[in-house]
Amino acid sequence: MDVTSDTTRRPGRGARERILTAAARLFAGQGISATGMEQVAGEAPVSKRTLYAHFRSRDELAIAHLQALVSSGNTMETVLTREDLSPRERIHHLFDQPITDTSPVRGCPFIDAAAEFPDQSHPIHAYAREQKLRMVQLVTDLVTEPGCREPVALAEQLVTLADGAASRAMVLNQADYGRHARAAAATLLEHALTLPSNPYGS
Repeated sequence: MDVTSDTTRRPGRGARERILTAAARLFAGQGISATGMEQVAGEAPVSKRTLYAHFRSRDELAIAHLQALVSSGNTMETVLTREDLSPRERIHHLFDQPITDTSPVRGCPFIDAAAEFPDQSHPIHAYAREQKLRMVQLVTDLVTEPGCREPVALAEQLVTLADGAASRAMVLNQADYGRHARAAAATLLEHALTLPSNPYGS
């Protein structure tokens, strides 16, 4: 494949995609903070001039990488917006690990990024926090629809289970570890849907 001719026909587009692909591999394998821009350029491969023309800093590249993950649908939060599933099914699948070509099992990329950059004012931490807040809002909307009592508290419990399961799946390298959290989530949902104050309960 003639990469040079491809980028000539579509200025910048091929290079940007290669940079993000290379960054995704490196960030997943060794973390953001351990990855240098020169290493990304070599992995892409692009010149450092081209790299910095697209991304002025590693922080900017890391945020673009996280944004690309959201757009790709390859995060555990993606299932929460699937219109082909019922609210209960979406929550059920929240505990599935995203299917990837990488091994070992990866945890939540937003938690990983926030842990690497613990300063809450750091742009990477701020973006990760934004995604975690979005996640709890999506779950809140799902549990509000069928009439669950105290939906915000329930949503926080469910996302805590999901995040914890994702982290343990990574540590233990067990892609199906979410089944434990799914069982606990089912108990929480059943309880919330059968409270006397819930008009949809039995």
